Amino acid sequence: MEPLLVVILCGVVAALTLVLIKLLDHLRRRDAESEARQILARAEQEVENLRREAELELKELALQQKAEAEKELRKLRRELHERERSLDKRQDALEQRALELRKQEKIVENTQRRLTEKIQETNRRKEELAKLLDLQRQTLHELSGLTREEATQRLLQALETDLQRETGAMILRYQKQVQQTCQQRCREILLSTLQRYAAAHTAETTTSTVDIPNDEMKGRIIGREGRNIRAFEKATGVDVIIDDTPGVVIVSAFDMVRREVARIALNRLIADGRIHPARIEEIVADTQRELERHIQKAGEDACQEAEVVGLHERIVHLLGRLQFRTSYSQNVLRHSIEVAFLAGMLAEEIGLDGMLARRCGLLHDIGKAADHEAEGGHPKIGADLLRRYGERQEVVHAAAGHHEDPSVQYPYTVIVATADACSAARPGARRETLERYIKRMEELESVASEFPGVEQAYAIQAGRELRVIVSAKDTTDEGAAKICRDIVKAFEERLTYPGEVKVTVLRESRYTEMAR
Repeated sequence: MEPLLVVILCGVVAALTLVLIKLLDHLRRRDAESEARQILARAEQEVENLRREAELELKELALQQKAEAEKELRKLRRELHERERSLDKRQDALEQRALELRKQEKIVENTQRRLTEKIQETNRRKEELAKLLDLQRQTLHELSGLTREEATQRLLQALETDLQRETGAMILRYQKQVQQTCQQRCREILLSTLQRYAAAHTAETTTSTVDIPNDEMKGRIIGREGRNIRAFEKATGVDVIIDDTPGVVIVSAFDMVRREVARIALNRLIADGRIHPARIEEIVADTQRELERHIQKAGEDACQEAEVVGLHERIVHLLGRLQFRTSYSQNVLRHSIEVAFLAGMLAEEIGLDGMLARRCGLLHDIGKAADHEAEGGHPKIGADLLRRYGERQEVVHAAAGHHEDPSVQYPYTVIVATADACSAARPGARRETLERYIKRMEELESVASEFPGVEQAYAIQAGRELRVIVSAKDTTDEGAAKICRDIVKAFEERLTYPGEVKVTVLRESRYTEMAR
């Protein structure tokens, strides 16, 4: 009985479940159909809205195009109106020109008629003048006894003589004006350049002093039986002077590099206190290496100060050595830097390359750093060095020719020679006593004045050049050349002077007349 009830209950449950599923399915289908109808309604509404918006846009576009077309039409009407006005004005102008042309034609006709009358009158007078000239010519021929060709020739000769005289006077007048203008301009350029640049110069001597703490240190410097001082002098190549002067020891040498090495090494030995030959050699070697680095640094600083770049390392080192070289008590490195700046400013004043001029000026005395290593003067040595290390021809020629008559082919040589003379001769550049300077000038002039035929002798450029004027009546060109050579030989045999002395002999004939 119970299984049957269970089966019946299961059937009832199954039936109820089936009914419930069909009911749920019917409800879902009805909801879906309702949602679909809503979606279709919304889509239709959106389509209607889009259609209305499109119609509105089309209407607005049509109105806008219509407005633009009307605007363009109005513009075209204005342009046509303006063209009509312009054509009317041009037509009025053409009518006015036509009227003026008719008036001008009448004036031209009247003028042509008057010109024709004047031409006829001129021809008639010309014929009369020709007859008169023929009559006068015949009369002149009869009175002078000359033919027409002879008279023409004499007249042309007289005109040519007058023309040559006037041309010569005009040339001399303009030459004088140009010379005065050039001299004034040169003075202005030099003064402006010297005012723009000014540098202090320190003069070096042939001795350096080293302070010592007490006089007992002198005995330690000398050492037992003088072995310390001998080792020091041998290692440095200088002379050490120890006298009764309290508190100082003097280091003497003409080579400023050696003297500087000795001074620094001696100061270090005194500060260290260990003074014996081995220590002396060690300190001197270290000082020499340090001074080499200092020389290289000085060369680099000089290049940087003068704004010169791209130099070979060897050239930079030689520039640094110039810091320990003097000429007439003038430091050569400072002199080279000053010449570089002066040459650059002079070049800029006359429109040339200031950087190239500074390079030429900085390297013009580079031969002085190596003149103890090669034969010849420092211009030749410097030119050879610069050529070897690939410098430009202008730089090489400036180093070779800054003490000679400069070639016009290389204007930078002229500029460097001018800057070198300004740097050497300006006040304060060189330290020298007035008595010694005057004595050297007098010696040069007096030796040159001893030769026969010499009228005047002038020492210039601080004694580096001598100008000699000889008599044109008492000497010839060959004799002037011999006098120049004899003066040079006399200088070499009788005088002592640093560097070189250039001798220039002038022989001139002048002819002067006075127009009254």
